Amino acid sequence: MRFVESLRGWARKLKRDGVTLWFACKHPRTPWYAKALGMFVVAYALSPIDLIPDFIPVLGYLDDLLLLPGLVWLAISVTPAEVIADCRRQGDAWLADEGARPRSLWGAAFVVAVWICAAWGLWALFA
Repeated sequence: MRFVESLRGWARKLKRDGVTLWFACKHPRTPWYAKALGMFVVAYALSPIDLIPDFIPVLGYLDDLLLLPGLVWLAISVTPAEVIADCRRQGDAWLADEGARPRSLWGAAFVVAVWICAAWGLWALFA
């Protein structure tokens, strides 16, 4: 039971940090490189479409278990600590009011664009 509880706590923190990065991208004291990385992470994290669909065995969950937490950690580590603290407060308040994470249509468009580029690249490679 302790493992399941710690896993749920980790998932809640990851969800909160995704919303935190969403606010950090809009924060005026966030450096440009942290904003760029944060926008990429937020677009991917909040996209309703996964880069690797979950129905693909093993690989479908790798992005959720490894790629996304690693990108969130990297984006938070390059953002100033005072900005993260302020944005975490905003994110906690937003999650308390809304109860769910936001959705990103730009993130969905990004994932679709990656799939189109991959398909075009494979077609060009094998055609």
